[in-house]
Amino acid sequence: MTRFVSCVAGLVMAGVLSTAATATAFAADAAWPRKQIRLIVPYPPGGSADTLGRALAQSLTGSLNQTVVVENRAGAAGFIGSQAVARAEPDGYTLVVSGIGSHVIAPLQNPNAFDPLKDFTHIAFLGGPPAALIVNADSPVKDLAGFITYARGLPNGVSWGSPGQGTHGSLIGDAFKDTTKLKMVHVAYKGANAAVTDLIANQIQAAFITLSSATAGIKSGRIRAIALTADKRLDDFPDVPTFTEQGYPKLTGTTWFSLSGPAGMDPAVTTKLNAAVRQAMRTPEIQRELRQQNMVTEDWDAATFTRYVGTEITHWLPYLQAADVPSGNKP
Repeated sequence: MTRFVSCVAGLVMAGVLSTAATATAFAADAAWPRKQIRLIVPYPPGGSADTLGRALAQSLTGSLNQTVVVENRAGAAGFIGSQAVARAEPDGYTLVVSGIGSHVIAPLQNPNAFDPLKDFTHIAFLGGPPAALIVNADSPVKDLAGFITYARGLPNGVSWGSPGQGTHGSLIGDAFKDTTKLKMVHVAYKGANAAVTDLIANQIQAAFITLSSATAGIKSGRIRAIALTADKRLDDFPDVPTFTEQGYPKLTGTTWFSLSGPAGMDPAVTTKLNAAVRQAMRTPEIQRELRQQNMVTEDWDAATFTRYVGTEITHWLPYLQAADVPSGNKP
């Protein structure tokens, strides 16, 4: 892990510049793409990465005039599919649905697998759901200030659940605990559904999970969301404030997904793909998919997105180190 601490700033710039430096073997091809493109999803079918990847593939098939085929290569928290792309020819015909799980959290747990900056060309940001701090609907807690007061009044601290140690939910919870200095007891579950079930049964007093996973419980009235890690309130949840507006501006972020390829891709191909993805993200079909999954997105060029990946690595590394997360946990 130490290499991420000592040289991440340099690697961010290297990730941007290495594309131009190594692209000589694949000179700019104005006719790209000339053949079918393979989009690897490093998770099983049916999840957020898969559904978003398939929606993107359909849109790109139309805009690029070439078929984009989705291939699920699941396993090892996204390592298997991601490694296959890292080792592929950087010609733009093999891409991966990357994200915070496979390209920030997992490689920080197992840095010998691949380098998320040096081994990839990061093309475009897709989006992801924010995390939500949720409580049982019968809880006296109505807002974040009330939660902090409530937690401080418990002699043994407040118990909180997450989808698992090392997931984005657990990292947000750890960051919240670090920021507020509250006494909080983490209960790591094997998935968000188990955490929600125990929250409803009053076995735990709070949970940090993605808004997507909390939506059903919120709409049924069984759980209450008191804060989101989104930058601003969401249209579908106008009554749920953000951490930022409640005085915690550093507690922002999403369980994001993105599009990446092997290191050394032709900058012209990267730019063309970035433009095509950003156009796709504005289409009614993908906007509908984003809204159904409570995902938020950003309209970034490739260089801005690459810098963001480096920032996420720097930000979450101390929390992963403190949690001593075992290798192979799912994002």
